[in-house]
Amino acid sequence: MKLYNIKHKNEIVNFSDAVILGLGSNQGLFFPKKLPKISKKKIKKLLKIKFIPRSQKILSMLIGSEIKKKNIYSSVKSAFSLNQPKILNIKKNISCFELFHGPTLAFKDYGAKFMAKILSFLNTKNKLTTILTATSGDTGAAVANAFYKMKNIRVVILYPKGKISNIQKKLFCTLGKNITTIAIDGSFDECQKLVKKSFNDKDIKKYTNLNSANSINISRLLAQICYFFEIFHLTKKKHRKNIVLSIPCGNFGNLTAGLLAKSIGLPIKKLILSTNSNDTIPRFLKTGIWNPYKTISTISNAMDISKPNNWTRIEEIFRRKKWNIHSLKYGSVSEKKTKKNMKELFKKYKYISEPHASVAYTILKKKLKKKEYGIFLGTAHPIKFKNTVEKVLKIKLKEPKIISNLLNLKEFCHNIKPNFNTLKKILLTK
Repeated sequence: MKLYNIKHKNEIVNFSDAVILGLGSNQGLFFPKKLPKISKKKIKKLLKIKFIPRSQKILSMLIGSEIKKKNIYSSVKSAFSLNQPKILNIKKNISCFELFHGPTLAFKDYGAKFMAKILSFLNTKNKLTTILTATSGDTGAAVANAFYKMKNIRVVILYPKGKISNIQKKLFCTLGKNITTIAIDGSFDECQKLVKKSFNDKDIKKYTNLNSANSINISRLLAQICYFFEIFHLTKKKHRKNIVLSIPCGNFGNLTAGLLAKSIGLPIKKLILSTNSNDTIPRFLKTGIWNPYKTISTISNAMDISKPNNWTRIEEIFRRKKWNIHSLKYGSVSEKKTKKNMKELFKKYKYISEPHASVAYTILKKKLKKKEYGIFLGTAHPIKFKNTVEKVLKIKLKEPKIISNLLNLKEFCHNIKPNFNTLKKILLTK
């Protein structure tokens, strides 16, 4: 598999290098030079196969012969043997695809674990690698869990102080060992800016063997393509021609993966881009003007991002496929409507939703047409937003054992201003 840097198209690397480097020069994201086109006949065959062997076949088609099939299979088996995704019917023409049944109760568990296994195969020289990533809530826990106690890997996670839920924080700030966590006194966008600056710093790159494990990294993104095939596998055949997917968008990795799945042949009728009040992209699609506002803190905090990294990849997909980017459906949701539809899902349909899924459900309801079958993505377990869910729905949530075991554990965390030199000192300290 060959990939190019979107910012510098002459910079071409293979899949292994793209995984190891994370980012290209000038902080450019890597994008596949060629994408396979899977025929309708082959899609039908794939949808009959179970999640793990199907995902191995899809990822082997994408990655090619560069990584042995047995190693791809081993990586897929390790990552996708977690409690698998489920589809729950909400009403006649709407379901929720729940992706939060992994060890940190978020959709990112699958992709993070796949990346960890692939990196372990690629690190043949046993070099110490530093994984540096920013999180707006769920990435941190998924990455920390995937790489915890892994030999020759140091993980450094930046998160916006006071802007993620207590349970999200407990899932990665209580680990210690090879996991370093840093609370930044600022927004997620400032955390992301620090990550990008680090990738541009020669000393950091030279002495830390720097990499990233959020959806910047192509291995995580490719793994997420497999979710969308699983949606079709779990959906009744009579609905498959009219599937409309509403995706809660933060850094836009899941939407990118969905568009890649569509581009290689999965017959998704429409993808809907759903955001909260941090609506840079909906405003851009409406006006054609790129004007990110200051990030607002909301109850759907994993989506509190004003400058999503993966948007350049989405633009690249539309450019390459010669699709009209204005055909992409979109919408943004206020706090008031997010809460209103959490209540509707609970009172009317007995479904407990956390805020991100409610955002996706709200836009789906608005955009769904007759004869279409709508599926919104549930990307995190409601318990991760315990205080919000209990307050809005006036209920008491039952805590999964994984959460109750964490609550009294000590946290290991640095607290810093969004200052690059302070971060650099931490990264260069062994």
